[in-house]
Amino acid sequence: MAQPAKNITIPIDGSKNSLRSIEYLDLMFGPEHDLKVSLCYILPSIPLIFEDDISLSREDRARLRALEHKNLQAAEKILAEAKALMVEKGFAEEKIHTAHKKKDSSIPKDIFRHADAGKSDAILATRRGKTEVKDLFMGEVCRNLVEYCQEMPIWILGGHVKSKNVLVAVDSSENALRAVDHAGFMISGTNARVTLFHVIKTLGGFFPSEVLKEAGDLEEVWRKKAGAQITPYLEKSKAMLVKAGIPEDRISIKVVEGSQSPANDIIQEAKTASFGTIVLGRRGISMLKELLMGSVTNRVLQQSDGFAVWIAQ
Repeated sequence: MAQPAKNITIPIDGSKNSLRSIEYLDLMFGPEHDLKVSLCYILPSIPLIFEDDISLSREDRARLRALEHKNLQAAEKILAEAKALMVEKGFAEEKIHTAHKKKDSSIPKDIFRHADAGKSDAILATRRGKTEVKDLFMGEVCRNLVEYCQEMPIWILGGHVKSKNVLVAVDSSENALRAVDHAGFMISGTNARVTLFHVIKTLGGFFPSEVLKEAGDLEEVWRKKAGAQITPYLEKSKAMLVKAGIPEDRISIKVVEGSQSPANDIIQEAKTASFGTIVLGRRGISMLKELLMGSVTNRVLQQSDGFAVWIAQ
């Protein structure tokens, strides 16, 4: 059965890191997949002090226009090189769209608006920009993309990804099921293997250790009840993946008990079991942005060197 086309927006900035997004698409999908790609470059804005400055001389205005023209030429060159790389890998030229836009409000917002206008299924951004300074790019672009793109999945690429296998974090929330739905749609038609992964925290994650001294067998009771609670969600998640077209023999389920840190367990599983992509829901059961973004998603992003992290809406 033919799979529906997927539409992905890739912000390009001229750095080698941004071109890694193309390498990742080639790994996960390849040119044989029905994939539409929009390569987007956000032009730097001129300093505000120049925009309405009537005191600028005619010569200075001419120099400013020349700079803007060169800036535009640079953007066109960067986009052309990125498109050529995709064509070289076998992607259909007619399915690769390039666009450069002047910065309007902020780079993350402008990227989102471009992707939203093109009805993209996801935005794929590399975690480091030209500076190669992790904290700078995470702080100024990727973090803001994650926070701003509330209604669209955002994929953050943390370096060179070697494996097609996908780890999907599942809990008993509707947001986790939406992440499963997104993963099923995007992965369908590929030969990636998918593992549905859940971690059961210890009671120590809810109570101080001195309080638990009198808990007796309560820890074991908690684990059994938590395991029974998550089982229907894992089964439903598997059924969703199968319905999306992923063969059942490519889907597995794993539950880890006794977790102190779900984020650390997710990263450890991804490393030891050779996953390349981690899929997370934007929010957990509480629906509080600060809870998940502060504890799980943010920590996974900070430790995601060598992985792509998909954050579904």
